[in-house]
Amino acid sequence: MASPSVAIAYASLTLAAVVWGGSIVGQKYALASFSAVEVSVLRGLGALAILIPLWWLQEGRSIRLAGRDRRLLVLLGLAVLGNHLLTLFGLRYIGAAAAGVIIGASPAITALLSSLLIKDVPFRKVAAGSALSFAGVALVSGGGGENATGDNPWLGGTLVLLGLVSWALYTIGSGSVMDRLSPLTINWTTLLISIVLQIPLLWSDPKVMQEGWAAVSSGGWVALGYLIVFATALGQQAWLFGVQGVGPSRAGVFVNLIPVSALLLSALILGESVGPREALGIVLILTGVWLVGYQTKETSA
Repeated sequence: MASPSVAIAYASLTLAAVVWGGSIVGQKYALASFSAVEVSVLRGLGALAILIPLWWLQEGRSIRLAGRDRRLLVLLGLAVLGNHLLTLFGLRYIGAAAAGVIIGASPAITALLSSLLIKDVPFRKVAAGSALSFAGVALVSGGGGENATGDNPWLGGTLVLLGLVSWALYTIGSGSVMDRLSPLTINWTTLLISIVLQIPLLWSDPKVMQEGWAAVSSGGWVALGYLIVFATALGQQAWLFGVQGVGPSRAGVFVNLIPVSALLLSALILGESVGPREALGIVLILTGVWLVGYQTKETSA
């Protein structure tokens, strides 16, 4: 597949990062009306209703997959499932602002796993920066009481962190198949796989299924619509498009924009306060991300 230009790739990654900052707030808001599994399944089904017709119009052909591609797409679908569900369950216990700060560690996590799994950069060059970012995550997750970090910040922060690991694996794995499949094909097929795997879980985490659709607030529907159109369909497609253009290591840096937009929107929409703990945490996380980028720039050049 032909890769997009660097400028278009960077614009796509910026769009995805800003949209995903808002999605943290959207997920938190949607959880007031839906369960975590219901949000994940409904956002996926809604996104598929957009992505599959778009794929048909743009590519309009059947998919011919080699055995290795089918296996990889299933694994990528599991990674999508992990990212969506772990983040949503984490947001039950931690505030959106704090979760957004933690997500700022995603580039360091991607670089660390990339160095271990595909060895594109030496581990020694990402270890220190990753450790510094993880220290920032621990600081934000260690808050308690009635501040912005939520009711059980350690549990919530751990789940959000594991969701980032799932997304890092998705980013790394998708890069290895983009020479054969388009980002749009990867997007909707992996999303479909994740939904199929989640449907049996609906009965283990019911909310709307018990209370009925009438119990969903208008704000809940707006939040779900945002997650469907922007966070899942548009955001994920823009991210894959950007990764195709500049690769997973350079793409990961754009996740730095997520905590900024998440913090601002959490304060404006949810009324969450942002204190010194969150501020220091984001400094540690972004310093670690910068260190990873600085120490690996010669390798990725």
